[in-house]
Amino acid sequence: MVRSKVRSYIGFCFKSGKITLGSSAIGTLKGGVYLLILDGNAAKNSLRYALKYKNRFNCPLLICNDNFEETVSKPLCRLAAIRDKNLADAILNSGDSGYELYTEGGE
Repeated sequence: MVRSKVRSYIGFCFKSGKITLGSSAIGTLKGGVYLLILDGNAAKNSLRYALKYKNRFNCPLLICNDNFEETVSKPLCRLAAIRDKNLADAILNSGDSGYELYTEGGE
């Protein structure tokens, strides 16, 4: 099985300690978030939190249509914050088909 580029970059985030998982933990951050990743199967409430944090941190929101829980290795996790600018840019520019950039509207 071939591992996607995004999963590899998220693995780098874990190794460097530059990822925060879960909306509660993300809510405690004061800044330094460069990318949010939301599970594509998340409930509307999770999307609402993601949009709130997207506006707070002024960062892009990526929707994961792949197996998000497996990607972040945490069951029931629906939202992740990437706190490294270079890794966030690498994830956004990876062109991985399992992820799409959230565009306004649609709630």
